[in-house]
Amino acid sequence: MSERDADAELVARVQRGDKQAFNLLVIKYQRKILRLLSRMIRDPADLEDVAQEAFIKAYRALPQFRGESAFYTWLYRIAINTARNWLSSVGRRPSAPNAIESEDGETFNETDSLSDISTPESMVASREIAEAVNSAIEALPEDLRTAIVLREIEGMSYEDIAQTMGCPIGTVRSRIFRAREAIAQRLRPILDIDAERRW
Repeated sequence: MSERDADAELVARVQRGDKQAFNLLVIKYQRKILRLLSRMIRDPADLEDVAQEAFIKAYRALPQFRGESAFYTWLYRIAINTARNWLSSVGRRPSAPNAIESEDGETFNETDSLSDISTPESMVASREIAEAVNSAIEALPEDLRTAIVLREIEGMSYEDIAQTMGCPIGTVRSRIFRAREAIAQRLRPILDIDAERRW
């Protein structure tokens, strides 16, 4: 049984009134939702509140869920919209966390040479790259930031991102390209890369 089929079965059980099935979906996706939202909301207490609100909204909306997209794509869209609404209500701009996760560096080939962090120099270089990537992500417009986070951190397909963000795949590709270029601009001086080189 595929992941999507397993989710569809749990959704069907929830729609028939099985609350325990929804608890299983929460357990399965809670960490991913928190990680996704942590790119928009820095305060842990606020992050927990917004994630909980997103799951509550998803639970209430599940009777209308028709399975036209994967459950997690639908849930991510609810989570992103909930976070945007919360940020708007408190008058804040989305932010990125201070520390980059280890898988974030895998996007950039040049970081492969920094995988041995046993020396102080390489640890400083890794930290500098992480700070530059975080700073670049934080500075991106919200649509670019969301697209790159969903692709590179959450590992979602272009099709799923398009569904989550409610836009055509071509727009998703453009946003990811522009986000990568902006991040690359920040990394070029640190990695001593020629400005003409393509990533």
